[in-house]
Amino acid sequence: MQKGLMTGLPGALLVMILLAGCGESAWNNPWPAREAGANVLYSSFEERPKHLDPARSYSSNEYAFLAQIYEPPLQYHFLLRPYQLIPLTAESLPELAYFDAEGRALPQDAPAAAIARSEYLIRIRPGSHYQPHPAFAQDAAGGYRYHHLTPADLENVNRLADFPETGTRELTAADYVYQIKRLAVPWRHSPIAGVLGEHIQDFNELTARIEAQAIEPGTDGERPYLDLDAIPFAGAEVVDRYRYRIHVKGKYPQFAYWLAMPFLAPMPWEAERFYDQPGMKARNLTLDWYPVGTGPFYLSENNPNLRMELTRNPHFHGETYPSEGMPGDAAAGLLADAGQPLPFIDRAVYALEKEGIPYWNKFLQGWYDSSGISSDAFDQAIRFDNQGGAGLTEAMAAKGIGLLTSVETSIAYMGFNMRDPVVGGDTESARLLRQAIAIAVDYEEYIAIFANGRGLIAQGPLPPGIFGYREGEAGLNPTVYRWQEGQAVRRTLAEAQELLTQAGYAEGRDPATGQALSLNFEAVASGPDDKARLNWLRKQFAKLGIELVVRATDYNRFQEKMRQGTGQIYTWGWNADYPDPENFLFLLYGPNSKMAGEGENASNYANPEFDARFERMKNMDDGPERQALIDEMIAIARHDGPWVWGYFPKGFSLHHAWLTNLKPNLMANNTLKYRRLDPELRQRLRAAWNRPVLWPLWLGLGLLVLGAVPAIRGYRRRERERAL
Repeated sequence: MQKGLMTGLPGALLVMILLAGCGESAWNNPWPAREAGANVLYSSFEERPKHLDPARSYSSNEYAFLAQIYEPPLQYHFLLRPYQLIPLTAESLPELAYFDAEGRALPQDAPAAAIARSEYLIRIRPGSHYQPHPAFAQDAAGGYRYHHLTPADLENVNRLADFPETGTRELTAADYVYQIKRLAVPWRHSPIAGVLGEHIQDFNELTARIEAQAIEPGTDGERPYLDLDAIPFAGAEVVDRYRYRIHVKGKYPQFAYWLAMPFLAPMPWEAERFYDQPGMKARNLTLDWYPVGTGPFYLSENNPNLRMELTRNPHFHGETYPSEGMPGDAAAGLLADAGQPLPFIDRAVYALEKEGIPYWNKFLQGWYDSSGISSDAFDQAIRFDNQGGAGLTEAMAAKGIGLLTSVETSIAYMGFNMRDPVVGGDTESARLLRQAIAIAVDYEEYIAIFANGRGLIAQGPLPPGIFGYREGEAGLNPTVYRWQEGQAVRRTLAEAQELLTQAGYAEGRDPATGQALSLNFEAVASGPDDKARLNWLRKQFAKLGIELVVRATDYNRFQEKMRQGTGQIYTWGWNADYPDPENFLFLLYGPNSKMAGEGENASNYANPEFDARFERMKNMDDGPERQALIDEMIAIARHDGPWVWGYFPKGFSLHHAWLTNLKPNLMANNTLKYRRLDPELRQRLRAAWNRPVLWPLWLGLGLLVLGAVPAIRGYRRRERERAL
């Protein structure tokens, strides 16, 4: 024991000295030391993407990876607004031709009613190649090395990297047609098969032909490879090596937007032949785990319990940073890289982070390059000025952190069931009641309380960035707002009460009972935040003397009420599938009634004048005539008031000074290739922000020494006594 005391103290001193010698390095670095200064972007994911097969994927967390790997023929311009389609693998936008029912060619300005078929001719650029992959590996005789594997061949294979050989080949038009056929395979369960069946000729018939093949699953539950090239399909055809044609029913201009989605990206038949071999799925060797694309990156590591990694594709065909932007983009530095080859980064590493607080702390320490803002961290990061403008707190600004905000292409609204005898219908009384409620429900206050100020008041159904949206006074909803001193001002509560009186509900009283008018609100409530929101909503109606009865239920029951039309008032939202006004205005189109037609018109709104204009507008090309129809439709809907228009949510994100070329693009998912890093600045700031704090160690060392002195003296005294 006494000996341990004497040897332990020098040991402790040695540890302290060694720790002090490490004072210039960061002890909390979650990344390998060898990556210091590397051109690597660091981000995170919360859960493993379920599907990385472009035939099945349809969620944002999957697209974060998928869109960097797969390349459909078109993409959205990174900088221009409103959102514009531009070529990606295609040489140009598709050549569009129209035909009548007899197959005769029609001019481009032919009326939609005369068009029986639209043809999209797409020419892809020569010279694009797939990422390195074992599916393309060939032997000396030119045969595919890994297309005829036996169970013995797979005995020591657990990941894609266990195959020693890889290969590549050129992208061809046939790969795009092959992917369209894959979408029709019933056991692939593509989420857009139903939509494509409505619009692509022979698509549903192709599904039936595939089912007739009677491909039964094997003993492992997986179906063997099916040669889709051998099954005829009139909906898409290969013209030659670099051209293919898609046949669309009637006129459907929105189909061009589908050509920018991973669903219609190319798929080489070799990949499906490779993955459909027995024993592959049991080892997670599938397209859902290891995609195969031509994009600027490929998935080099998929370890869902730790990290996922994208690496620069050595066979990438090349692309340059855009040279054209919006006013202000050049001043913001967004055109500094104009014409430079993409991508700028070498790798992107995504670590598993299930909790928001650890991610936030690591972002502040510089270990992550960008971050969203949770409600818990909002006050730490964001402050609002007297005009309501969002800015960074002093602490964030001092670190050089940047803030990006954007109005999302989505809407959160309150709806009335237009089939309801009290709040619905087209009577003047019901219309005035809805208008009074629209004025009284203060969505400015709602945004401030429940959305941390992250929202833009909606004056109609179309958010910014969508064709048809009007800014300023031209876009004002006069039913609820008036234009004063250059801004929209909500009409007063007194005006709402006057409308209520005209509706026959003076002071909010039901004339039939003499009591407060009682209205039902269909709510999906699950937590304490919902309780506060619903209490706020009751107070909005109480301002008019109306009693709001909340009928809370789960989401499944709520949907059932909407389908049956038994609800009265509700709140819901919509996210754009593509940036076209049709994708929002169809929410108010009569035949899309949820009650009558199981569509997305949850308010069951039907106005013949609105519907007639919608039918003309939906298949028109953007231009003054279409804008005029949209203006008329929105004016009709504002007057009828089937919705309290609510707000367009705003997205907030933060990034460090070393990450540039950032501009919110709510349609494009393939923006990783535009990101640029300054690894030297990042390394320098990380070192400054993560210097070890050593004074507690020195204090502990001093206390240890002071505490050891009496023991040492006592030990020496006892040693002397023994000697005597």
